[in-house]
Amino acid sequence: MHGLGAGWRSWAPILDELAEHHEVIAVDLPGFGETPPLTGEVSIATLTDSVADFIRDEGLDGVSTVGQSMGGRIVLELARRGVGGDTVALDPGGFWSDRELVVFGATLRPSIALVRALRGMLPALLGSAAGRTLLLAQLSARPWALTRETVLPDVRGLADSPSTGAALDALTKGPKQQGAPAGTAPGRVTIGWGRRDLVTVPRQATRATELFPDAVLHWFERCGHFPQWDAPIEATQLILNSTA
Repeated sequence: MHGLGAGWRSWAPILDELAEHHEVIAVDLPGFGETPPLTGEVSIATLTDSVADFIRDEGLDGVSTVGQSMGGRIVLELARRGVGGDTVALDPGGFWSDRELVVFGATLRPSIALVRALRGMLPALLGSAAGRTLLLAQLSARPWALTRETVLPDVRGLADSPSTGAALDALTKGPKQQGAPAGTAPGRVTIGWGRRDLVTVPRQATRATELFPDAVLHWFERCGHFPQWDAPIEATQLILNSTA
């Protein structure tokens, strides 16, 4: 499950490698990619409901779930509910302090407004190392080293997805993530965190592991908010090692 603004293409840097070892279902959450928005309230709970319904309807009980950012929060919520199997959450949201949450909203909202204003120029801007550094410094530890093909789907998703604003409101105005007591998750829980994450900052990992005491914490060195961007080989191996 992808993060805010992106669709399944957020996983493109590592999808083929994962698919060599597992059957992979990369979803577009409601209001992102090609999936229509929810007709009612957009919240972490209702987005999670939609995924839980998909898992049930497709007969995927016990499936391993992997998510990043908002998607990381959703897979942890699924684990808290006892849905799925092994869980891997990369830089998940929901573990901010009140002050960190204010900073998150105050920095990300202008960034979204900027990429919307620059919508027609995004391919050219992201085609240069300087443009990637300017636009993606909050998201990547090494934006100049990425390719336009890697980052363009996510940036376009922030600009175009009809549920970006509502989902951001759900993250910033809704309840924080609840935890799962020891022994209650349906499978192994692994949480990966970038040491240089400026969106869900590294100290939030302590709160996440306190709320999910069975979780194994993995640190990505020299990595920002997108391990699949900054550390694709390491992210792939972590997912493969942590899922059935």
